Formats: sequence, structure tokens, C-alpha cells
Amino acid sequence: MNKFYLTTPIYYVNANPHIGHAYTNVICDCLARFRRMRGEKVFFLTGSDEHGEKIQQAALKEGLDVDDFIGGKVEIFRQLWKKLGLSHDFFVRTSWPEHKRVVKGIIEKLYQNGDIYKSRYSAFYCVGCETFWTKVQLDQQGNCPECGRISEQISEENYFFKLSKYESWFKDYLEKNPDFIKPRIRYNEVKKFLEGHPLTDLCVSRPKKRISWGISLPIDEDYIVYVWFDALINYISGIGYGSDQEKFNTFWPADVHYIGKDILRHHAVFWPIMLKAMGLELPRCIFAHGWWKIEEEKMSKSKGNIVNPFNLIDQLSGLMGGNQEMAADAFRYFLMREIPAGLDGNFSLRALIGRINSDLANDLGNLVYRSLNMACKYAQGKVESTSRQVPPEFEKSLMNLEENYGFLAQEGNFFKALDYLFEFIRRINKYIEEVKPWNLNKEKKEKQLAHFLYSICEGIKIVSFYLYPVMPKASLSIQRQLGIDSKTFSLKQARWGMTDVFQIKKEKPLFPRIDVN
Repeated sequence: MNKFYLTTPIYYVNANPHIGHAYTNVICDCLARFRRMRGEKVFFLTGSDEHGEKIQQAALKEGLDVDDFIGGKVEIFRQLWKKLGLSHDFFVRTSWPEHKRVVKGIIEKLYQNGDIYKSRYSAFYCVGCETFWTKVQLDQQGNCPECGRISEQISEENYFFKLSKYESWFKDYLEKNPDFIKPRIRYNEVKKFLEGHPLTDLCVSRPKKRISWGISLPIDEDYIVYVWFDALINYISGIGYGSDQEKFNTFWPADVHYIGKDILRHHAVFWPIMLKAMGLELPRCIFAHGWWKIEEEKMSKSKGNIVNPFNLIDQLSGLMGGNQEMAADAFRYFLMREIPAGLDGNFSLRALIGRINSDLANDLGNLVYRSLNMACKYAQGKVESTSRQVPPEFEKSLMNLEENYGFLAQEGNFFKALDYLFEFIRRINKYIEEVKPWNLNKEKKEKQLAHFLYSICEGIKIVSFYLYPVMPKASLSIQRQLGIDSKTFSLKQARWGMTDVFQIKKEKPLFPRIDVN
């Protein structure tokens, strides 16, 4: 059995989750579910980043003990992942004792190997990005080039990791592995960065007299480990590095690290060099997706334009008759359907409702509801196979679905994969209008009517399997209404003619149309 290991970033818990967090985790969940459907042994890791100055400051601002502050924020993230129906295998926390032990062990190993050393230096530090910059890297106003915040000049003794030692090796690695960073535009960004910025050694410590919240540096108790060095190690601590070697050997290297493009440099430069120094294989791919924006602006707390996924799902649920599960599925669908994974997208409630009304209410929901109504009306809810031949009208769109969906979905390209699924859905809807089953019933053409009913039920069943990675609750509802009890989901079950009898158990419409007036 093939393995597939994918990760999200671990999220900084100084604030509540927003649509960007939801997007990353939903695309990973869709990919994990699809890979499981292919029969692969999947490990899907997510978690929380709980150390650093921003955490300490946020807890202080709310008047809370840091542990209590973090515990509350972590629970909010967990609740969102539950609300969105995520199927992650493990939630790693950087305050977890096992993770701390792994981080300390790696620091000691690198220090013994001569890759970590102590030195005095002067640099500009951005608290918001938890990143040091040289003067030439600051923007024209002398601020952080990533977020535009004021950067504080700091001069102090610290410990450094020898990034510069591996610069030549890393540049050569990128040349030979152009698919290491995706999409291509991000690969080019990293290449350009390396051409214009010779690598300087990475500061991997902070003095405790300035920052006390973090993992103690094992080689010098007066320091804590730099939050990014600590956080990146979750990708191996979360699958048993140093504690469960069999598990680690099974899943490492990661097949894909999904990240936002704003943390590309840390993952695409720091992390592979850290792994090289540790003597570990590099991940196979780092995929940096775009941002969700509001009116072409990046979402941020300071601008007050954050989209809260909890509130959004609750709002959708209210508009959809109180069905939280279908509201969450509709939100998942919108995230995957609205923009290609590598590009930025603009969020608006109007666009979300438009997707729900056109794709989910008009196309999918209408197909399921009217088809099951006809099965109840013309066959008393029991649809048996007479001929398992695929209707000629379905052949092209079904073939396109079977040939293209899997190839696209395995790469996380659900934006395009869903095109083929909805092409098939629209073809079934058109088939109903072409055949006019009400006339077949009136003319007592029982054999043709029976084949028609079986064909649309079989078509809907196939839709339910391909829909499952993106909208698992809707998929289960469709199968329940068809009388199918799928305890596991497999692509092998999505073949035509696999069902003998459909015992219809009609429920409410999946996605009622939302009145936008």
C-alpha cells in the first residue's frame, strides 16, 4: 500500500482562526480523503504553534496566564476543524512534551556537529513576523518587508544555525528539482530571493531576559529556541521522530507541505536546509497557496476585514433552514471551487451565495431531489437494475469524469476536478429533460422507465463518491437516500453498474435556494 503524508502549517494561536486557516485545512482534508479513496495509507497532520513573543504579548493583553490563553485558543481551532468535518490524523502542539524533547535533541545534535554556534550580531526584528532582517532587506520606510510593521533594531549575543554553509548545495538542489516548490511562480520567487540575497546564518535563539515563553535552549539555559526553528520541527515530531521510529519511517518524507505564500521562505529555504543538516530526506513538495482577500486587500486584524468561519457557517445555516452540516459542506465547496489553489481570491458573501444557488441548489440539489421523487412516484421507492448499460447520453461526460478527476484531485486541484463532476451532474439533469419520464409512465413503457430510473440513480451514486472528498456530509446524505450503506469510500465503488437495488429513503432537499433579496 502506498503512503501519503501531508501537512498544514501549525497555526499561531495569538488570535482566532479566519478564512485563510480554513482554506488551507479544507484543501488538505479534501486531498487526504481522496488519497484514502485510492487506497493509500494517509497521515494528515495539523496543529498549533504556541511559543514566541507574540503569544506572550497576546496573553498579557488579555490579562491571562500564557498556558490558559493558549488552551482557550487551541480549543477554538479544534472546534473549527470539527465544524468543518476535518479528518486529520493528529493535532500536534508545540507545547507537547514530546515535541519539546525532539526540538532539544535536534539542537544538541546540530551543535555537536558544528552547525550551531554563538555570536554577537545586530539586526532588525519584526515581532509580528517573528523574523530578523538586515538593514538592506527592510522596505523603503525602514520597516519589515513582509508586513510593513516597524522593526526594532536589536544587538545581542545569540546562537546561530549555519544556513550559509549549505547555500551552494541548496541552490543546486533547486536546479535539479523544479517541482520541489509549487506552483511555479513560488519556485521562481525562491530562486530570485537566493540570487539577490546570499544566505546569512539563522538566529535560532532568543535571550530569556527578553522573551521567556518558549523551549529552553538545551546548550544554554539562558536562552529559548527561536519560534520558527521550533515550529518547523513539528512536521517530524508529529509522526514519531525520535519516539516511534516505525511510524516515522513509514510516513517520512512528507509528500506535500501545504502553506500560505507568506511563510514560503521559512518552509522553502530554512526547513530543507535544517533537514539536510539533520541527515534527513527532504519533503517531496512544498505547495504555497494564495491569499483570500476582501476587495483586493489582504485580510488582517488591523484592517478589521477578517472573515470569521464560525460566523459565516452559522449565517449560512440560518439561510439554509438550520442545517449546520450542509452549511459547512457548502462553505468547503466554495473554498475549493472559487479559485485555483495557487492564486489569490476575493471573498464576498454574494459570491458564496451565488455558488450555492447555481451549483448546489440548481444543479446538484435539484438533481437529487427530483430524481428521488420520480423513483418514489414511478417505482414506489425501489429501483432495480434491468440493464446495466451506460446510457449513450452519459458516455462522454462520464468518461471525462473518470479520466480527469483522479489525476487532478491527486494534485489537490479540486478547482478543476469539480468542473468534470458538475459537467456530469448537468448531463444527468439534461437527460431527464430529454427522456421525459412522465411520458414514459403515461405511455406505460415500463422497461424504458425502469432503465431510466436505474440510470439516474446510478449516476447520482457515482456523483456521491466523487463529491465525498469535498462535501463528505452531502455525499453521505445522498447515499443514505439511495439506500446505500458505505462504511468506507473507495474509487472502486464509483464504477457504473455496481448496485443491484436502490431502496429510496427521500429526505429534505440538500441545498435549498437562498433568497438574496
